[in-house]
Amino acid sequence: MDRAEPTLRLRGVGRRFGGLHAVRDVDLDVHRGERRAILGPNGAGKTTLFNVIAGDFPATSGTVELFGEDVTYTPARHRAKMGLSRTYQQSRLLPGLTVEDNIYLSILGVEGGHFRPVIIPRRDGEIRERARRAAGGVALDERQLTAVVGSLSHGEHRQVALAMALATKPKVLMLDEPASGLSRGERALLIELLLALDRSITLLLIEHDMDVALTVAEQVTMMHDGRVIVEGTPDEIRANQLVHDLYLGSSHQARERTDG
Repeated sequence: MDRAEPTLRLRGVGRRFGGLHAVRDVDLDVHRGERRAILGPNGAGKTTLFNVIAGDFPATSGTVELFGEDVTYTPARHRAKMGLSRTYQQSRLLPGLTVEDNIYLSILGVEGGHFRPVIIPRRDGEIRERARRAAGGVALDERQLTAVVGSLSHGEHRQVALAMALATKPKVLMLDEPASGLSRGERALLIELLLALDRSITLLLIEHDMDVALTVAEQVTMMHDGRVIVEGTPDEIRANQLVHDLYLGSSHQARERTDG
């Protein structure tokens, strides 16, 4: 694995909403093929940082580099074309369309396509085949592929969102709480799918489920009050007293269960 040049580099990144500093002075290097978890209690700034990396929010300060290119002021759609794909805490699916159609449209959107009054069979056929392969890659079967998304379970929605992200052939895959609301069996399937990802894909995930995060991740970044406070391997994070005090302690876990 080439670690000479980070796939993603943040220097002094901040994001402010009026007087609220949601993210402060974040430095981060993520290398090609790395599996990185970004952890922290509610309000730590994790999702805001994801939004800045993806281009959904502009950084208030600092720089964001993707594949060695400064993308600090580059729109989200251009970062997607460069190979960055993400999911959201709340799945952004079209419930009235089938699973295949949702995945098809995700590919079309990233590649600059649009609805056409005249179908080009070869081109559309290739995209449809990619959509079907992506669905199969996250354990969605033929019945689910043709089902209307609105009829599926929450766990299946998470699978569809992951398939949509993977179908765009990402170099960087960002998952925002992919295990949220999943059953024990669904979480086990998610872990299996993430561990099986091609090593050419760089993975960043935000996750409150510590079993998922620390099983999948090789490196962990811990945030609190918008800042990075600890980085290390999963074993180092488990052993860190500050992490226990802020995040892994019983009082915090009780609050997390209460907050849902």
